[in-house]
Amino acid sequence: MGEEMGRLVLLRHGESVANANGLFTGALDVPLTPAGIRESLGGAELVATAGVAIAAIFSSPLRRARTSATIAAASLDFDLEGVEFDWRLIERSYGALTGQSKADVLHRYGSQQFRHWRRSVTGMPPRMSEALHRRLAAQASFHGLPSEALPYTESLRDVITRLGPFVSERVFPRLRTGESILLVAHGNSLRAVCAILDKLDDDEIADLNIPTGHPLVYDFTPELTPVARGGRYLDEESALAAAAEVAAQGGT
Repeated sequence: MGEEMGRLVLLRHGESVANANGLFTGALDVPLTPAGIRESLGGAELVATAGVAIAAIFSSPLRRARTSATIAAASLDFDLEGVEFDWRLIERSYGALTGQSKADVLHRYGSQQFRHWRRSVTGMPPRMSEALHRRLAAQASFHGLPSEALPYTESLRDVITRLGPFVSERVFPRLRTGESILLVAHGNSLRAVCAILDKLDDDEIADLNIPTGHPLVYDFTPELTPVARGGRYLDEESALAAAAEVAAQGGT
């Protein structure tokens, strides 16, 4: 296809039950809320209306992303059997904070530590217990995945490190051939992808919030540099308002 590059569409899964309840979700394998299902439908409709011909869909294997990817595939007349699930797109491990109330953690540890764990590139929550690790590993979505899919804790830098090979091996080659790709994943794994694409510094990463259900589109030069740093939302007004709401709650 010559110099014509494919587009990359990032879609954070719709609102999950844990999102709605204000929990540190991480490796918890939770379903979408009814609102989350509507968000996923709306996001897929925006992609279809924009005329982006999706040639490949990659998704996190966790239930909330899997459901959103399935909804998107159906809306885009994409073969459901062709959706590819890659463990590297899994949400960041929040360690011992997994399943805890964000409000409780904020009250217990204070705003500075809370923000460091949630938003910084290097902040690493306390390591989860063996009992919690066994319980999370027993969830259906983790069956057959490598041990690396469920670390005992993880910084955002760790997530960026595991997403780097995914982007270079599975995304860039297809974009070079002119194929457009949809990635359905999580707030932190998509922040990591944006950090890689835009070469964000630590402060820019800390300030980046990606709202649920809002497609973010990247166009590329032949050198695989984003045409617009940060991409563009298909419904910019609504997405920026939703991102501001996420930021007001302490971030993705």
